[in-house]
Amino acid sequence: MDSISEKGLSIVVPCYNERENIPLILERFEKTLGDRPIEVVLVDNGSTDGSDEVLKALLPAYPFASSVRVPVNQGYGYGIVFGLRAARGHYIGWTHADMQTDPADISKAYDRLKSAGFPDWYFKGKRKGRPLFDRFFTVGMSAFETVYLGAFLWDINAQPNLFPASFFNGLQDFPDDFSLDLYMYYQAKRIGLPVRRFEVRFTERIHGASKWNDNTMAAKKKFILRTLDFSRRMKKNLGGNK
Repeated sequence: MDSISEKGLSIVVPCYNERENIPLILERFEKTLGDRPIEVVLVDNGSTDGSDEVLKALLPAYPFASSVRVPVNQGYGYGIVFGLRAARGHYIGWTHADMQTDPADISKAYDRLKSAGFPDWYFKGKRKGRPLFDRFFTVGMSAFETVYLGAFLWDINAQPNLFPASFFNGLQDFPDDFSLDLYMYYQAKRIGLPVRRFEVRFTERIHGASKWNDNTMAAKKKFILRTLDFSRRMKKNLGGNK
């Protein structure tokens, strides 16, 4: 994409060892973007499975897409922020590469923003169709973070996340891991950026395995402990108030 309009949107898709999903991602975006001014920035987040070669081979056929590469993986959050810094849209954001969230959601979100007159919103998905155990996990984490940080936070890790580029540019000290979802959502609440949600379907991963969540209690416990530690540090640094 040579240029993007003043009200264009850039969506970052972090890819760590997603060579089998990359063709599906690009095909799905091609089918659903239409003529919307949306650019797709795929981040090769230090992949070791040949994802870089897949991107080189496929991207010439998809003019709406580009890629940036992180030579050595430094975390989910690091890769997303790396991609956001390369994004050119008025609105920017990210979604996952695992195809559990539909790339078509980005077009739906853009249409909502357009119909509302392109307001300064933090626009975030609200997941439907998840397993019961995962929903209980979400309720527990949402309740804790809401009380602990003093701001209503629900389904914190839902995708996609979209916001004005000016909001992102005003932040610093981004976390390198999955705490990025919490950090950005809480920052929007803290400064009073209106948060709007829209329902998205959450399905089974098509290829590969999750790099952080294998649906075991051990994985959940590890995620909880890391999130709680980040929450403590963030509250200390920011004062824990909206």
